[in-house]
Amino acid sequence: MPAIFQSLTLRHGYLLGFISCVSLLAAAYYFEYVMFLDPCPLCMVQRLATLLTGLGFLAAFIAAPAGNRHWLTAALLFTLAAALFGWWAADHHVWLQGLPAEEVPACGPSFDYMLETLPLSELLGIMLQGNGNCAEISWMFLGLSMPEWLRLWFIGFTAAIVWALTRTLRQAAP
Repeated sequence: MPAIFQSLTLRHGYLLGFISCVSLLAAAYYFEYVMFLDPCPLCMVQRLATLLTGLGFLAAFIAAPAGNRHWLTAALLFTLAAALFGWWAADHHVWLQGLPAEEVPACGPSFDYMLETLPLSELLGIMLQGNGNCAEISWMFLGLSMPEWLRLWFIGFTAAIVWALTRTLRQAAP
């Protein structure tokens, strides 16, 4: 094994997870503000899940050298919950995009309009369900849509977090 990989620790992995989430959010804003692709409600949910996952990785990165396994375990559990939520949202989005045209829910108003006019509880319900705007595929790379790519990222994040959590708990065991 090359020497550079031998010196890497789980803490480096947490930093890489955080940087990955920041990069995904930067890409989302690039698509929105440079390519003018408006995000649908489920896109916004996935952005939130990416942000929470990134913050969880950052918390794990900060907690790791402190030696407090309780804080590190809590940060990893939070990150796992955020990644699973993101996986669910991306999977739901992919499901909506795969529906036949006659089964796609009606399109709703833009996210900005809903944010300004709807109460928070109704906005959250619409965001989690998605609408016809979510079924539209406006960008693809290597045959996969944005939510399909995010689903892969969240699957990877979930696997990495489960692995890190298992190692952390094994090290803490007497």
